[in-house]
Amino acid sequence: MKRIFFLIAIVTLFSCSQNPDQPELLNEVDFSGSHNGEAVSLYTLKNGNGLVTQITNYGGRVVTLWVPDKDGNYDDIVTGYETLDGYLKSNEIYYGALIGRYGNRIADGQFELNDTVYELVRNNDENHLHGGTHGFNNVVWKVSQTDDQTLVLNYASPHMEEGYPGTLDVKVQYQLTDENELKIEYWATTDRPTPVNLTHHSFFNLKGAGEGTVNDHILQINSDFYTPVDAGLIPTGDLAPVEGTPMDFRLPVEIGARVDDNFQQLEYGGGYDHNWVLFPAEKELSFAARVVEPESGRFLEVYTNEPGMQFYGGNFLDGSDTGKYGKTYDFRSSFCLETQHFPDSPNQENFPSTILEPGEEYYSICVYKFGLTE
Repeated sequence: MKRIFFLIAIVTLFSCSQNPDQPELLNEVDFSGSHNGEAVSLYTLKNGNGLVTQITNYGGRVVTLWVPDKDGNYDDIVTGYETLDGYLKSNEIYYGALIGRYGNRIADGQFELNDTVYELVRNNDENHLHGGTHGFNNVVWKVSQTDDQTLVLNYASPHMEEGYPGTLDVKVQYQLTDENELKIEYWATTDRPTPVNLTHHSFFNLKGAGEGTVNDHILQINSDFYTPVDAGLIPTGDLAPVEGTPMDFRLPVEIGARVDDNFQQLEYGGGYDHNWVLFPAEKELSFAARVVEPESGRFLEVYTNEPGMQFYGGNFLDGSDTGKYGKTYDFRSSFCLETQHFPDSPNQENFPSTILEPGEEYYSICVYKFGLTE
């Protein structure tokens, strides 16, 4: 049975004139360079209310995202690095990146399609993760900034890149709207049948990147079911009810309230690292999640047309990374909400299909909407 819980909040509209603090943007010169012979740059988007994001075409990464708190003071709420070189040498290669061709894991690095077995790059033990070693996070995208609020990225993934069949032409649009949304839209076409599952991998901390644990953030997920995994974080193929488990976020609860419970799924993931089953509506967008950080007053809402969302609680961060502003990224100091189709769908007959056929157009949308509680 579908259950949709919406928190009703009074939103304080952001206004530049009311903000005593202003974002300290990164220097574009520090992202001027090249990777594999392709030119890399940093681009800035601003909306009419004072929100600012900086995005590089290396991996299509959101590098900064400046959002004011209830006192009008800005913080950069996404983890990352201050230079291109930082990303090229990163311990965590997915900070803020576009992910493809397939977000999340594919079991044993292979799938069968039309009686042909395709062998993918294995980059997560015996499994394939986030498109492989040369996934979309590691390529330089062609870029066009159409206005102060919109950035369009294009990439042509060649036939058999990382083992995937077909040439996949991908377009991604970032838009920072005056509704205080970071809207991410994806389109793709192919010349051969191929699995496609694109997503975005920003690591958020609504206090500010590197400003301590996210376990005190309050999370709500619009889902009655999740996809349980085995010890390798590959889905079993089942849809398990969240009721009566630490996976139940239908009502708002602190992220850390049950993260260390004696529950096998949490032991497998080292905490939360699972796909929740959403209720995509017939219309374009459905409510997926809401996160509130009480101290700053910031909240983040997620809307999507996808059937699933991966919630990751930063379990593999260990403090070895020093990022922007000299901050270290410690254990569970950020979270990810990745809208997607389910992991390992090409090998799971009962999961929604991710196969894109020639003549079809793939379309996905994720909206991260920011606001302030009162």
